[in-house]
Amino acid sequence: MPEHLTPSELLALDREHVWHPYGPMPGRQEPLLVESAAGVRLRLAAPVEGRTELIDGMSSWWSAVHGYNHPVLNDAARNQLERMSHVMFGGLTHEPAVRLVARLVEITPEPLRHVFLSDSGSVSVEVAVKMCMQYWRSVGRPGKQRLLTWRGGYHGDTWQPMSVCDPDGGMHDLWSGVLPRQVFADAPPTGFDAEPDASYVAHLREVIARHADEVAAVIVEPVVQNAGGMRFHSPGYLRVLRELCDEHDVLLVFDEIATGFGRTGALFAADHAGVSPDVMCVGKALTGGYMTMAATLCTTRVAEGISSGEVPVLAHGPTFMGNPLAAAVADASIDLLLSQDWQGEVKRIETGLRDGLAEAADVPGVRDVRVLGAIGVVQLDHPADMAAATRAAAREGVWLRPFGELLYTMPPFVTGDEDLARICAAVRAAAAAD
Repeated sequence: MPEHLTPSELLALDREHVWHPYGPMPGRQEPLLVESAAGVRLRLAAPVEGRTELIDGMSSWWSAVHGYNHPVLNDAARNQLERMSHVMFGGLTHEPAVRLVARLVEITPEPLRHVFLSDSGSVSVEVAVKMCMQYWRSVGRPGKQRLLTWRGGYHGDTWQPMSVCDPDGGMHDLWSGVLPRQVFADAPPTGFDAEPDASYVAHLREVIARHADEVAAVIVEPVVQNAGGMRFHSPGYLRVLRELCDEHDVLLVFDEIATGFGRTGALFAADHAGVSPDVMCVGKALTGGYMTMAATLCTTRVAEGISSGEVPVLAHGPTFMGNPLAAAVADASIDLLLSQDWQGEVKRIETGLRDGLAEAADVPGVRDVRVLGAIGVVQLDHPADMAAATRAAAREGVWLRPFGELLYTMPPFVTGDEDLARICAAVRAAAAAD
């Protein structure tokens, strides 16, 4: 293969060989060819709609909270690379992983004290499920092996996570009848600021009580149901779940992969409710979007329960578990976030999104406009035309990736006011183009 390939040659090879996420093979929509990225901008190798540079309104699937090519994170990666890029975690340990784990314990809700590192968010959910099921087996209740969740959720694309995504109309309904059969409550009523609905609380109480003897854990995305529909719900329902799980001896798992590290306006979405789960998953923004890494945290009760069982180990060990390079960048990313007024920046973005997206409510075909923290959502009353919406956003100089009925943005926290206004204009244009 030649050392240098033209954009057209690269796109031809891409179409022939590369399978992109949630797409057919070969692809039907040509991807944009990114040459480099810095700050909040993606630089394209070939113009699109007359643009060679696009503002990233997606934070690379919600992970690049500090933007791209950040000098602090670059230095962390470079310095660690000079020491070692990887070493196995079985029987060995190293400073970047120890520091990261200690920092996660420090900043997450008490009493989460123990951390299992993994490669991706979906795998962290697999680990969480395994922890919960093995806990009950270890303490003599092996019949508790199902999961309970509410509809409208999304937890990843591997096996157990797929089983707790919405079974009707979700991404994984193809596998109905093959996946483990879990217990589903109705979706929580919408509205972050709404008071908990008494009838819905009664519904949760009835479902959890009825299945408590067979359920190992309740697993939910706290406050924001992300890829399942970008729906916001009252933090009060998290307090209800904590109370009901305690009452019926069920573990509680919070999937904070998308909501963690400030995205909703609190460091973790659980903080809005003032409650702590027994197990919590984090990922995405953990490394500032630099590389893949996730973590599953649990309480001492869960860890000691597993360790006291017939099989006293958690039989899970990804090859790249605790990768030093990813851990060093993750630690630097957390330091960078907490050293700044991240709450002020997220609040500024929230205000900008509220102001800039309000006009979208008047666009024909728009059903709802909602904003929480650094999340802005325009929901249509029909499935978006992804190609048309993407082109309309690109004409405004912005990269957006709609799905289903949703046109949404989760910009990097470093997005300036002028760029934020352009992102809002792009969302409005995408809605009008559909």
